[in-house]
Amino acid sequence: MTILEFIMERGDEIILLTLEHLQLTVISIGLAVLFAVPTGIFLTRTPKISSTVMGVVSAIQTIPSLALFGLVIPVLMMFGLPIIGWVPALLALFLYALLPILRNTFIGIKQVDQAMIEAGKGMGMTNGQILWRVELPLSLPIIMAGIRTSTVISVGIATLAALIGAGGLGELIFRGLRTINYKLMLAGAIPAASLALLLDFALSLAGRLLTPKGLKIAR
Repeated sequence: MTILEFIMERGDEIILLTLEHLQLTVISIGLAVLFAVPTGIFLTRTPKISSTVMGVVSAIQTIPSLALFGLVIPVLMMFGLPIIGWVPALLALFLYALLPILRNTFIGIKQVDQAMIEAGKGMGMTNGQILWRVELPLSLPIIMAGIRTSTVISVGIATLAALIGAGGLGELIFRGLRTINYKLMLAGAIPAASLALLLDFALSLAGRLLTPKGLKIAR
């Protein structure tokens, strides 16, 4: 039996695990965006603490992904939360996704031409209007690049979520490793790689659609 035939034979299971993998990735990235983008904007207004916060988030990124899954368990135990399943997996993926989004938001906002901001002020815009109409649109390509990076990383790390009972395509990969079955390993690895490429393409397309027309021409 070829690997393609093997994948087709287990199609229902692979689809189910792929959907679990996608849910883990999308939810964790969504939470990371909701936290990291406002935090990145806030840090551009508070330069005194920006280096400290960036240092803490960067330190999280240096922790090996498997070790991070283990480190979140004692934290969850302190709050009486589940230590097996989706909760620890989402927390670990959320923490790992923060740095690229936070850093790119901070850099993107800081790199906006000051002349554009002064022009907005000259037109009578408030600080909030300048943020929404000038700074965010101009920094959107950089922010989207950070989200794409975090998404691809999360798809890969989410395979480890199977070790703590969170499901996903990692189940096939680790089952294949235990039984020395390369077809099982590939049945998990190929959809995971395809999912990463698909999400990266979708976010790239979304970034181009959301980028202001003037910037598209400039790029």
